[in-house]
Amino acid sequence: MKAYVFPGQGAQFSGMGKELFDLNNNSKHLFNQANKILGFNIAEIMFNGSDEDLKETKVTQPAIFLHSVILAKALGKSFQPDLVAGHSLGEISALVANQCLDFEDGLKLVHKRALAMQKACEKVPSTMAAILGLEDSLVEQICSETEGIVVPANYNCPGQLVISGELKSIDLAIEKLNTSGARRAIQLPVGGAFHSPIMEPAKSELENAINSTEFHKPICPIFQNVCAQAVVDPKEIKQNLIEQLTSPVKWTQTMINIVKEKDVEVIEVGPGKVLQGLFKKIDRSINTSSATL
Repeated sequence: MKAYVFPGQGAQFSGMGKELFDLNNNSKHLFNQANKILGFNIAEIMFNGSDEDLKETKVTQPAIFLHSVILAKALGKSFQPDLVAGHSLGEISALVANQCLDFEDGLKLVHKRALAMQKACEKVPSTMAAILGLEDSLVEQICSETEGIVVPANYNCPGQLVISGELKSIDLAIEKLNTSGARRAIQLPVGGAFHSPIMEPAKSELENAINSTEFHKPICPIFQNVCAQAVVDPKEIKQNLIEQLTSPVKWTQTMINIVKEKDVEVIEVGPGKVLQGLFKKIDRSINTSSATL
């Protein structure tokens, strides 16, 4: 059984996607189409921009989406997924790959998502922090006991949970978590508090866009972030995608459920190998690889 997984924000690098652009006319066409839809030359930034250029949310999200989706399309007939999943932003890449969303609609949603999230971040000074070496339940408890907005945001793997919230609340939580024995508790260089109540304005904005976009019946199930379960119903997929902005990414739970599938092979589609590393922390024996042409 083949499980194709798609990375989220943080996997970008300067020069990404150039080999895909040079591959064939169809890949070139998709990059050129993306430049028109976005209203700026995303290809130029991906191929020649600095790391700083690529860190901007409005650039990062479409860049990772394009790298992942164009690679999946370039695989042609060898791309035969039994199931898909995507980490945060990667969920939209996965929905294009399993034909629930058209390429153009997927990119428009990613663009709207990125701009809405950036806008929401600018309203409230906020950030995220990675907590290593503690049980999820203890991190959850400390978040609930900390004043202000601070919540679990990304359950990445056992012993690695990212929290999200207001700057002051994150600082307080980091102090408490360090006192409680965290191996590391470090603030991340991100633009704001993704997957938290602070994203509520972005959620409202994205909800309108998602509800006015056509979602088709997918060719295979998608394990979605908010429930960590396989979903095939387009209406349910839409609702889960809307909820994702203010809900935690249940990636640990998703991986556990995927690994339960019989003879599963995990193939990461997109820049980097982060998701493969996380799967190995669930089960070292699992067969993981990067999608290659």
